[in-house]
Amino acid sequence: MRFVPNRGRRLLLAAVAAAVTLSACSTTGTEGNDAAAPAASGSAGAAFPATVTTAFGDITITKQPERVVTLGWSDAEVALALGVQPVGDSDWLAFGGDGQGPWNQGKYTTPPTMVGTLEPDMEKIASLKPDLILDTRASGEKDRYDKLAALGVPVVGIPAGATAYTTTWDQQLDLVGKALGKSTEAAKLKTDLEAQYASVAAANPTFKDKTVSAGVKSSQGWGAYVSGDGRIDFLQKLGFKNADKVEALKKDNFFIPLSQEQVGLLDADLTTIFMIGVKTDEVKNDKLLQNVPSVKAGHVVYLDDPAISNAFSSNSVLGIRYALDKVPPLLSAALG
Repeated sequence: MRFVPNRGRRLLLAAVAAAVTLSACSTTGTEGNDAAAPAASGSAGAAFPATVTTAFGDITITKQPERVVTLGWSDAEVALALGVQPVGDSDWLAFGGDGQGPWNQGKYTTPPTMVGTLEPDMEKIASLKPDLILDTRASGEKDRYDKLAALGVPVVGIPAGATAYTTTWDQQLDLVGKALGKSTEAAKLKTDLEAQYASVAAANPTFKDKTVSAGVKSSQGWGAYVSGDGRIDFLQKLGFKNADKVEALKKDNFFIPLSQEQVGLLDADLTTIFMIGVKTDEVKNDKLLQNVPSVKAGHVVYLDDPAISNAFSSNSVLGIRYALDKVPPLLSAALG
C-alpha cells in the first residue's frame, strides 16, 4: 500500500516547498468511481492542436481532452471553473468527497477518483485512461514529471521559471485554459477577478500601505509567508505591504521558519495567523504570540474558519473570489 503524509504535514510541505521531512501516516486518498464522467465538451475544437509552454518544454495537445486527471494544487478547481470535470484528482486540502471547497460545490455530475498528492498512484491514474494530465502547481521535480509522461499522455507541468508550488493563480488559469481549449473563458475569469480585486481595494482605502504579516503556526513551530506566496499576493493586491522584517528573511522560498526568538517579527499594522494542524486555543494561548505588540493591541486576525483559510490557501480563481468576499471585513475590523 502506498502512503502519503497527513493533511497538516502535506500543507506544510507546500508551505516550505519540500523543506519538511515527510513521514508516512495516512493512505493515498479515498477511492473514487473509476467510471467518473468525462470532461465536459470544450467550446474550442478549433483551438487544437494547442501548445502549452512549461518548465519541461512545449507540450502539444492534439485534440480536445475528454478524460482529464488533475494532480497539481487547485488544478481541479480551475478545470471545474472552466466547465471541465476531471476524472481523477488530488485532494490537497483534504476536503473529502469530491475534493472541492464550498466555493466549488455542485460542479461534478460524478465525483472523480482520488489518486494521491505528493506521490500519485500511477497505476490508478493509468486505469482512468486519461488523455491529459494537469500538474501545474506542484513540486516541479523532473522525476515526478518523467513518471507521469511515461504514461504516454500530455502532461502540463509547472510554468517555465516557476519553482515548487509557486505557480500564481493567473499562470495556472492560463496554462489550464490553453490545455483545455478554454482560453477565452479563462481570460474572462481573469478579467472578472482583477476587477473584483480593484473593487475591494477601492472600498477599503485604509488598507493602502499598511504593513501586514502572515504568520503560520504548525506542529513544527512558527513560520511566516513572504512574497511569492499566494496569501501575500492577495494581501498586497488589496494595498498592504508585507512586514519588512519578515520579508528581509526571504531566501529562495515563499515560506520562512521562525525561531521562538523571532516570533516578535510578526509585529505589523496587522498580523494574520494561519494554522496548520493546531487548534485555535493553542495559538491564542501562545505567550510568544500574545507578546507581539500588534497582537496585544488586538490588530490580529486568526484565520480559524476552515472555509476561509482554505479559500485563501487554494490560490485558485474561484477560491480567491470567495476569500475576497469573506476576508476583507475581518482585516478591516482588526485594523480598527
